[in-house]
Amino acid sequence: MKKLENKVAVVTGGNSGIGLAAAKLYAQHGAKVGITGRNKTTIDTAVAEIGEGAVGVVADVANINSIAPAYEQITAQLGKIDVLVVNAGVYAGLPLADFTEELFDQLSDINFKGAFFSVQKALPYLNDGASVIITSSAVSNKAFADASVYAATKAATTSLARGLSSSLLDRNIRVNVLSPGPIETPIFGRGGASAAEVDGMKDYMASIVPAKRLGNVEEIAEGYLYLASDDSKYMVGGDLVLDGGFSRF
Repeated sequence: MKKLENKVAVVTGGNSGIGLAAAKLYAQHGAKVGITGRNKTTIDTAVAEIGEGAVGVVADVANINSIAPAYEQITAQLGKIDVLVVNAGVYAGLPLADFTEELFDQLSDINFKGAFFSVQKALPYLNDGASVIITSSAVSNKAFADASVYAATKAATTSLARGLSSSLLDRNIRVNVLSPGPIETPIFGRGGASAAEVDGMKDYMASIVPAKRLGNVEEIAEGYLYLASDDSKYMVGGDLVLDGGFSRF
């Protein structure tokens, strides 16, 4: 059974990792899919992987002025949006004494401010009854010395989803959060760490997850499908945690 037949789904940061896995699963369930991201090469590759007439647009959520034109371009080709996944995000961790204002602003601008305006700018392009899903993180419920700012931005998006959902009740638009735990994605290598450092980080993260492994993007994509479909129609302002027990034990 295709759960998103003839729906239009847009995934920000849909050109890699969790976002790409969700976009591919949406297409398999009958959705017409649009993705955004900052890198044209990876967008083109992702669109080819998604297939089914997917559309990709270069946009940077840290640049507020690029958000609405991306929605306009996608909806002109696919129609108004039924499912919006606000997934674009970055990770960076440094000791407290070394953290810079520039890095603080980067995390805040993309993970929090970018999430807010990704929803706000989508309002004219969303169908009534749409599902909006914001990617948070299970780390928002944990204390990690070198990831306090990242965790704070993700905790902020969880709170944001509740407020946005309340604001959009009159349009029957649901806003929910999906909070993954440690997942095998390219994000581990984007902070400039060496291959050995990345492997060490992955091994450490797997060791502290009660499930004793990292999750995979296909498992998390199933959560995005649940939140996008009518299966979750009674979930409003909620937080779906898929973390192998990471934040609970």
